This record gives sequence, structure tokens and C-alpha cells, in this order.
Amino acid sequence: MSLAESVLQGNRLALARLLTQIESETPEGIAALSELFPYTGQAHLIGVTGAPGTGKSSLVNQLARCFRQPVACDGNEASEPCRVGVVAVDPSSPFSGGAILGDRVRMRDLAGDPGVFIRSMASRGSLGGLARATAGVVQALDAAGYQVVIIETVGAGQSEVDIARLAHTTLVIEAPGLGDDIQAIKAGILEIADVLVINKADHAGVEATERALRSMLQLGHPSRYEVQHHRSVESSALAAAPVQDSPMWVPPICLTVAPEGKGIGELARAIAEHRQFLHTSGEWQQREHSRLRAEIDLLLGQMLMRRWQGSVSQDRYQAVLDEVFRHSLSPWQAVSQLITC
Repeated sequence: MSLAESVLQGNRLALARLLTQIESETPEGIAALSELFPYTGQAHLIGVTGAPGTGKSSLVNQLARCFRQPVACDGNEASEPCRVGVVAVDPSSPFSGGAILGDRVRMRDLAGDPGVFIRSMASRGSLGGLARATAGVVQALDAAGYQVVIIETVGAGQSEVDIARLAHTTLVIEAPGLGDDIQAIKAGILEIADVLVINKADHAGVEATERALRSMLQLGHPSRYEVQHHRSVESSALAAAPVQDSPMWVPPICLTVAPEGKGIGELARAIAEHRQFLHTSGEWQQREHSRLRAEIDLLLGQMLMRRWQGSVSQDRYQAVLDEVFRHSLSPWQAVSQLITC
């Protein structure tokens, strides 16, 4: 039996082996992923991003527990809970290349649940908050029958936007006390949010953070944003009401206290509503197409780079580098020479 066939039959050990092969970019892993590709496209991919210290891992832990309750992934009643995959990307050391892979320490509540599969990955120097093999790992979990796949990014800051190209629903996590109002509004990472989450909502300054995010939404959607005030931490959400004559999603703001599980149910409902919106508006298919195109562009760039490296001798490459070091050749001229070798 092939590795892909074992994964399709629900063999968790085979799935773990496959994910290792995908991360290592082995021919066996690539072949198995190609065999599994026709079975992908069913899972709801949820991206979780935000600055370090906002409580992303604790929030992912609680979200996974919520999805494991006997409620369908679309929010309706179901006889069985969702199967949940979690991909946690940890930063790699720029010096040793190693990574702690410690996100799963905060997800110990999920240990032993056969319906949850957690995979930690090192970013291995990749920018944008994801590892290079994240898309392949997510596809493998999708093919293995996990209806919800949660992808937690590194948490590097404002430029961590690659997750928006991979996920159907992107959660941007904020927390009180991480910056002033202008900082919250100018952060480019907020522009990718489908749902905004203020975690650690029991801390001082939550009102200022909430006010800053609401101002940002009013600037972006002045005629479409309607605020419903719910001040209790346990069930606080600022609901966004789209105009009925034109489908547009305005990100809701959910308040949570992850360690206590407060606000998690409301957040799960906001995610389910966004999933429903994607299907009814036709944007689900558009995001799938954009995601696959981005993956093809990435793989094409990697393959062309490897092909070029195989066609240029190291001596020739070093000779051009030496000219650049002497400032007798600009980097643009160097690239032009190298690709025409």
C-alpha cells in the first residue's frame, strides 16, 4: 500500500511520515502529494496571525476544542464533531537554523484527541510568516479528511501577510497594550483580516484597542459599518452588517479571553458566518483559485532557481560577485549577466 493510500485510510502514522517527506521536499513526498491532490479542496482553511504576545497559540487551542464539539463546521447542529488539523509555524534561528517548535506546549489540552492532528513546523528562514512547505502540509491534512485546518503563523509583525493567500478565513489577533491608536490603524496586517480578534480582553486598555479598530473599519467601510455594542467580556462582538444589495464582508471584531475560553463561541460563529458568506457570494472558489495560482507561482520560482543554479558554475557566479564587491558592476548588471550565461 502506498503512503498516499494509507493517509486516505486514516493512518495517522502514515500522515506524520508524509508531512516529514513534504517538509524535506523528497521525491516520495512530492509524488504522494500529487496522488492526494484530487482529494483536496474540502477543508476550511483558517489562518491565525498577529504580533507576538497576542495569545495566538492559546486562542488556536480553544478554537480547536470548540470545533471538536458536536456542532458542524458551518455552525449547524451535527451528529459528529469536526476533525481539526493544526499547523503551527515557529520561527527559526537566523544563526543555527533551529527552532523550538514550542507552540504545541500551549495545546496540551488537545493531546490524545484522535480527531485533532497538530504539526509544528520551522519557518526555515522564509518570510511572510509561513514555512515554504506549509501549503503542501495543509493540502495533506485536507486530503486526510480534516474538515478544519488552522494555520498559525510565526507572529513576526506587520508584514506577515502570506497567510491571506493560503487561508479562506484570516483571523488577525490584537491585544491591549501593544501600541497606540495610530499603530493599530497603520498596521498593514489588519488589511488582510476577515475577522478581527481582541484577545486578552480582560486587560486594561481594551476599550482603546476596540475604538481604534472600529475607527479603522469605519474608514474602510464608511457606509457599510454598523456597530452593535456588547460590553461584556464573555460575549463581546462588534457585528458588521453588510448592505443587502451588494455582497461585501465587513470584518467583525470579537473580544476573547483565550485561557478562560471566553468569547470563543462567538468567534467560532463569526468564522462560520464568513464561511457561509464565501459560499453564497462565490468568493470561496475565487480564493481557491488565487491560492492555487500563488502556490504555482512559488513552485515555479523555486524550480527555475534550481534549474538556473544547475546551469551556472560556481566559479562564474563568484567572479560576478567579486565584481559587485568591487563596485565595478551593479547588482542589476550582475543579474543580467548571470541569467544570460
